[in-house]
Amino acid sequence: MTSNGAATEGHEAVAFLERTRTAVDPALRSAVESLPTPIRGVGLYHFGWAGADGTPSPGGAARAGKAIRPALVLAATRAFGGDPGTAVRAAVAVELAHNFTLLHDDVIDEDPVRRHRATAWTVFGAPDAILTGDAVLALALRLLAEDPHPASAAASAHLASCVMELCGGQQADCALESRDPGEVTLDECLAMATAKTGALLGTSCAVGALYAGAGPEQARAMDAFGREAGLAFQLIDDLIGIWGDPDRTGKPAGADLAAHKKSLPVVAALVSGTPAAGELAELYRRPLDAEGVRRAADAVERAGGRDWAQHEAAERMSRAVQQLSRAVPDHGAAGDLLALAEFVTRRSR
Repeated sequence: MTSNGAATEGHEAVAFLERTRTAVDPALRSAVESLPTPIRGVGLYHFGWAGADGTPSPGGAARAGKAIRPALVLAATRAFGGDPGTAVRAAVAVELAHNFTLLHDDVIDEDPVRRHRATAWTVFGAPDAILTGDAVLALALRLLAEDPHPASAAASAHLASCVMELCGGQQADCALESRDPGEVTLDECLAMATAKTGALLGTSCAVGALYAGAGPEQARAMDAFGREAGLAFQLIDDLIGIWGDPDRTGKPAGADLAAHKKSLPVVAALVSGTPAAGELAELYRRPLDAEGVRRAADAVERAGGRDWAQHEAAERMSRAVQQLSRAVPDHGAAGDLLALAEFVTRRSR
């Protein structure tokens, strides 16, 4: 693809994400506002619609996230000839499930910043953030349970299974952090990343297909497409976690390294058998200050972790496109899905 083609596709994806926000945000906000107080206040703050004191927050939409998962739901519905308007409730449900994971992950990882401001747990305390995450997940499943659409039951089951897989992936991620750098394998990290990130993107695509009347085989192929694209997404996200610009990411530079995260580029570096791999392992066995983070990032790069992650992301995207071709042979109908997948794997923040 030419640079002009990539730019055009990126523009199309951004436009589709904006349309998704327009379609989904009113229903999403209405759902969050149905939560009981004071959990409602935590939810409104987390989504960017209110300040810590409950007053409306200017520019809240910009802090509500990119809407990638609900966009995949609507794009998949459209790809199979369905009306995306009938899948808005399902799109809201997957976005709520995604934010359940964010609320909990921020507590587990002790992240102080998300989307350029303090995380919910640092403002309201860990108990309120955890309980809000629980309520947001229950809300997602209730939305599907109350949806009269004939695909809602299958979608609800798919989402529930996905959440269990997500929790397993998060547990594996936490377990990896406490293990010695020399004991972690790349295969188990790829499996963890697929569960943590790929599962929900796959579910988003499958749910959208189901809402358009797709059969089980097509839904499985869409799930596989989303999982492969999700793994590519995670690989790029891991690169950004090391080399991203804090002014654009909203997080400190090298935050993943400072937290000793066994991210995919890090593990690829650790298992490379290079002298830099040994340096990185030693660095990961002690607390890292700013200079230590800089040295760790340099070691990851010299050990080949950065190049491997970039190549693997491209490979996973190739597999994603193959799965999409199986499910939707008409490339024109799959245009929005392809544009979204390319967008999330070409981003730099």
